[in-house]
Amino acid sequence: MEPSDLPLPQLRAFVVLAEELHFGAAAARLGIAQPPLSQQIRRLEDRVGYPLFTRGPRGVALTPAGEALLPAARSTLTTLAEALVAARAVGEGRAGSLRIGFAASLGLTVLPTLLRRFRERFPDVRLQIQETTTAPQLAALRDRSLDVGLLREPGDDDPELAFRTVLTEPFVAVLPAGHLYAGRERVAVADLEDSPFVLPPRHVGPRLHDQILGLCTDAGFTARIAQHAVEWQTVCALVEAGLGVAVAPASIARIRLEGVVFRPLDADLRTRVAVGWHRDRHGPLVDHLLAVLGT
Repeated sequence: MEPSDLPLPQLRAFVVLAEELHFGAAAARLGIAQPPLSQQIRRLEDRVGYPLFTRGPRGVALTPAGEALLPAARSTLTTLAEALVAARAVGEGRAGSLRIGFAASLGLTVLPTLLRRFRERFPDVRLQIQETTTAPQLAALRDRSLDVGLLREPGDDDPELAFRTVLTEPFVAVLPAGHLYAGRERVAVADLEDSPFVLPPRHVGPRLHDQILGLCTDAGFTARIAQHAVEWQTVCALVEAGLGVAVAPASIARIRLEGVVFRPLDADLRTRVAVGWHRDRHGPLVDHLLAVLGT
């Protein structure tokens, strides 16, 4: 019979009596009367099949069977206590694992500050960070392989997911350094009509893609897309190589390439960055992350 098969109150009574070697002192420590303590010890001895203590006028002493049981009994109680502490910490959101998805461009804005502040407040939470674009993040939030997502233009019409806006930002023109309008302080969207475009494909972020094309439509032309690239870093590299121009969220200007310039656009439209989570998975860790984002 393993100690884990034994009733825990009997194990605790046994360990305390083994440490005190006095029924009165052990009962006082346990907060019970001596008769219930004696009953617990007798039941345990019945289960073991051998006496665990010798009783005499000078008190009690462990038998060889009791000495053999004591280390495992202590270990069982310690393991349980540690497990209860760990479970309480996870339940309160002070420990556990939080899986966070983020769009690559947000590594240039909200992500570093968010992670630093969260780790300062909850150092025992293990963060699993996954860089991925908006559409795969939405799918991962729905199937619960991500707990939280930082996304661009996720929309608000998903019945399974909830979103909260983190920030909005304007758009900029991404131009090769030798472009005709690279020296301007500000660029009109219409000025880009004759230039080929480099953009992320629509499937990775449909709403953002449609916003950019919508800016062109509102300016009176249809963007001619010459090249697609999933990541904004690659988009900028292709612009530097002379394959076209791009329209991008303003935070992309933090990417430093010698052959690329970023110029504000004359458009009022702003792009939205949001945090998203599954409506049925709003546990304490997600609450804590939302609280950090709100500070």
